Amino acid sequence: MSSAYKELISQLVAEAPFQIDTELEVTGRAPTLASSEFLTNKEQGDWAESIILNAINENSDEFCALKYGRADSLAAGDPGFAEFYDAYREELNTIGKKPDVLIFRRVDIPDGQEPDLNDGELVGKAISAIEVRSSSFRSLKYAEFMDTRIISAESKCIRLQKLILQEPYSEALAEKRPELYRMIESASVDTFRELSFKVPGWRSSQTLRELNEYLKDLKAQMKVLQTRAYLSITPKLEDIALVNRWIQKFGVPHYYLQVFFDKAYIISFEDILRITSEPKNEDVVFSVERNVKNQGKTTIHVNVQVGKEILRRIEMPTHRSALKELERGRLLFYVTFQ
Repeated sequence: MSSAYKELISQLVAEAPFQIDTELEVTGRAPTLASSEFLTNKEQGDWAESIILNAINENSDEFCALKYGRADSLAAGDPGFAEFYDAYREELNTIGKKPDVLIFRRVDIPDGQEPDLNDGELVGKAISAIEVRSSSFRSLKYAEFMDTRIISAESKCIRLQKLILQEPYSEALAEKRPELYRMIESASVDTFRELSFKVPGWRSSQTLRELNEYLKDLKAQMKVLQTRAYLSITPKLEDIALVNRWIQKFGVPHYYLQVFFDKAYIISFEDILRITSEPKNEDVVFSVERNVKNQGKTTIHVNVQVGKEILRRIEMPTHRSALKELERGRLLFYVTFQ
């Protein structure tokens, strides 16, 4: 399966509608200073990995999960971090991005020995590679909130449409912006998700001022309907190239696993490539955005519901504050999870 899987992924990457640079070289200087947010996110990511490791290792006699990705506790500003960062960058440029967890059949792991995951032959025996992502949401509560919000926005769109199409507003709109009048007149709950217009800014009469406010409110509710309303699994475009590089070296089937504070969902790397290659799926089950929180990098957001719910209940972790003192005496306060 290894060579066939490599060829399949290579083909899907080549056919992807995005510009995926398979020869990507990671460059740039090491960050010089960590933040409290970074340390909290790292702790949350470590907690998510422990959820997956425990779920497999405590419940399966046939399979075992081993932590594989980098587990160094160094952060920007620590002694030795620059050397660590350079080694990590070299690793990305050589073998690609290591997944966080590898799953093996227990019979392939020597009894009583610490497995050497620097051994490429052993790594190649893994049956799955998992990239673990954490999210600061409860998925059920988010879904309930968004359902209520969308129903409310739909209702408000219809109410505002009726108001705008009443006299004297309809006459004023038809006279000043006939194309906008026709658009609103023919709109429905479904088309409000696709339409757009510029609010005029009229102020010369009471009727126009009121009409302008109704149009402003209508556009705000349309924006709610047009905003992504699903939680997502989020591979960065840059990561696709680096994950592909690792797959081409080891040939192990790769998955993304998103851990929320109540459930976890999994989707294969192959399915991510297939789904995002279909134009009909864009803005339906996936979207592409430039995320400020990811240094402006292009990120694919795939609806978690497309994946498989793999953990149906996750208990809230205990959490407490922690303190890290940097060399220069700066104090960083962050949250740890257990």
